[in-house]
Amino acid sequence: MPARKLYFEAIRVGDELPALAKAPVDRVQLARYAGASGDYNPVHVDELYAKSVGMPSVYAPGMLVMGMLGQLISDWARGGQMRRYNVRFIKMVWPGDTVVCKGRVSNRHGTAGRYFVDIDLWAENQRGELVMKGGAQIQLFYSLEDENRQRSGQSPIVIEVPRESLANTPAAAPGGGAGDGTPASEDDDASDERRTGATSKKTAPREKPAAKTATLPSPKKPKK
Repeated sequence: MPARKLYFEAIRVGDELPALAKAPVDRVQLARYAGASGDYNPVHVDELYAKSVGMPSVYAPGMLVMGMLGQLISDWARGGQMRRYNVRFIKMVWPGDTVVCKGRVSNRHGTAGRYFVDIDLWAENQRGELVMKGGAQIQLFYSLEDENRQRSGQSPIVIEVPRESLANTPAAAPGGGAGDGTPASEDDDASDERRTGATSKKTAPREKPAAKTATLPSPKKPKK
């Protein structure tokens, strides 16, 4: 029996996605990911090399955690189409860490027969520390009737839905800033630390490679 699809009419701002807890990261997984992605950076697969550059061990590529958050979205947005997905790497994930992916609906709006929801996303390790945050936008059919109409070649159901948002409210999720998939500000980072218990001290040198931002998809900007 096919999984029940998700429709725009059933979604409300503030809805939380079911948390996705992944199995602890191990070195076999890192090796398999390197083979699947073609990313053979030795800091992720070669223990001796990782220690030679000052790391306590190999560590997980940020894109691996990004894929885990992507699974959270795809499991939840059944029948939807991802229009935007980006993340910010916060903290390294080491072998033995358990990653828990979470999300919350931060925006919903519809116009001209097209309906969108924005999701704040974040991932925590087993200590509740924030390791990644970001956002995604999903386009959905308004309802089962709307899907049936469009698949039969008819025009979509058109209902104007004003933008509803969690922005600038205490309920905003630690996974994003204004719920539009953009990285949070430094103030937001400080708030994340208070919320998750992550340290506010200066990051140790081994954490520096985690301070990156990834966006998928992201058109290349012309050089000035």
